[in-house]
Amino acid sequence: MDDLTQARINMVENQIRPSDVTDLRIQDALRSIPRELFLPKTVRSLAYSEERLEIVPGRRVIEPRTLAKMIQAAEIKSTDLVLVVGASTGYAAAIASRLGAAVVALEEDASLVESAVANYSHLNIDTAAAVRGPLLEGHASQAPYDVILIDGGVEQVPQALNDQLAEGGRLIAITMSGSTGSVQMAERAGQTVSSRYLFDATAPLLPGFTVPKEFAL
Repeated sequence: MDDLTQARINMVENQIRPSDVTDLRIQDALRSIPRELFLPKTVRSLAYSEERLEIVPGRRVIEPRTLAKMIQAAEIKSTDLVLVVGASTGYAAAIASRLGAAVVALEEDASLVESAVANYSHLNIDTAAAVRGPLLEGHASQAPYDVILIDGGVEQVPQALNDQLAEGGRLIAITMSGSTGSVQMAERAGQTVSSRYLFDATAPLLPGFTVPKEFAL
């Protein structure tokens, strides 16, 4: 067993399970998918640390513990259609696909989309598809979605994403306010989308997901 494989197993045992991630499907997915494949070669040795690793300038990934808790909270079923917004090189979508769901991995950076496509091909993942488009607009052509996972921090969730939720759909996001944040889950019931607090967490903001600053004299 090589060092990174052992580190992957240790991550599940020492970071994921102690954080009350009890869904065995998620644990199995985290053990089986090599996270280092989704990272630049310069930081692959840190793939199973709790650091927020930079993948391209200005973009960092959510640490595995927080991501696993978000995916568990979404209660993804094998019949669900999932949209991952800000999918970067495709790791979160790959984990979701292991739960049996069909996953759309939305990313606006062309180089990251290319990496995600290559990663899915390498791992023979055929239930996740990487697509390019503006993150703030979602991917309406395949809506509605049972689950929308925003893979990064936001100050606000665009209305376009809420509009793409199916009846009973869940949107999971890390909502930031300054240096503090929390994971919130919004759920659709009819024409109403209501949000509730899940747990504390922080993440670097995704491009564009900020509240416009008001001009003041």
